[in-house]
Amino acid sequence: MSNILEVQNVVKQYGDYRALNNVSLQVPKGSIYGLLGPNGAGKTSLIRIINQITMPDSGKVLLDGELLNPNHVQFIGYLPEERGLYKTMKVGEQCLYLAQLKGMSKEEAQKQLKYWFEKFGIQDWWNKKIQELSKGMAQKVQFLVTILHEPKLLILDEPFSGFDPVNANLIKDEIIELNKKGTSVIFSTHRMESVEEMCDHIALIHKSNKLIEGKLSDVKRDFRSNTFQVGILTDDVERLMFQLTQKFTVGQTNFKSLNDDLKLEVQLGDSNSNELLSILTSFGQVTHFVEKIPSVNDIFIQTVSQK
Repeated sequence: MSNILEVQNVVKQYGDYRALNNVSLQVPKGSIYGLLGPNGAGKTSLIRIINQITMPDSGKVLLDGELLNPNHVQFIGYLPEERGLYKTMKVGEQCLYLAQLKGMSKEEAQKQLKYWFEKFGIQDWWNKKIQELSKGMAQKVQFLVTILHEPKLLILDEPFSGFDPVNANLIKDEIIELNKKGTSVIFSTHRMESVEEMCDHIALIHKSNKLIEGKLSDVKRDFRSNTFQVGILTDDVERLMFQLTQKFTVGQTNFKSLNDDLKLEVQLGDSNSNELLSILTSFGQVTHFVEKIPSVNDIFIQTVSQK
């Protein structure tokens, strides 16, 4: 089985509102899978179904090839955007309790907690109550209990919310390390820079429908527009611009360059890059020549704004 999770034609209705409309997804084993979409797109409804908090009205979900069932709770780790620790309960006691809910024995939970508390440098938090911790400290505890049972599938909803940059990097490194060890990750966030950095597959849900899914590199290739950012040192700007505009769509661009050169963004249409390069080199020294690859943020905005 090549997919850790398969969502097949899932529909979720709340009264007259359809939160998910025949949504199908495939999350490859070992991937970090970005689940993207604007607020209200249906992401949280889907995550709640995967965690069996709610059930789909139709369609089905398979985990590692098996129809989702209550036993699968021990194989899934879920970090919700709205954290849910018991504020008056002591940290250590709460971690032990939550670990045992995921199927761990008390002895194994204690062993794992000792390891993680030492790794995070939080040994002195054991007897503190959650309400005594800062928001960031509480987030760290919740992340710890999410990964403690070494889940096959880790679902993270805005995992960096509430963290300062240092701790956000710490959590990011732990997610990547878990993924290297075989944990598959579903990563739901509005931070597109984190998606660029961490995800190898993405899906975009908008207005209850899946609009995009695939390997990130393939999705980017599909959104390429044959546009190049170029820089050139030339004494004949007017004639160069005339030549370029006869064949291409040309605009000024704001990409950075250390040279005092002319910076342009050129959309080639059906032409190829060799034709553009040939014109440029006949007018001066080319200092910059690179295809403009759309970012995840570009793809997100373009897709959502068209629907």
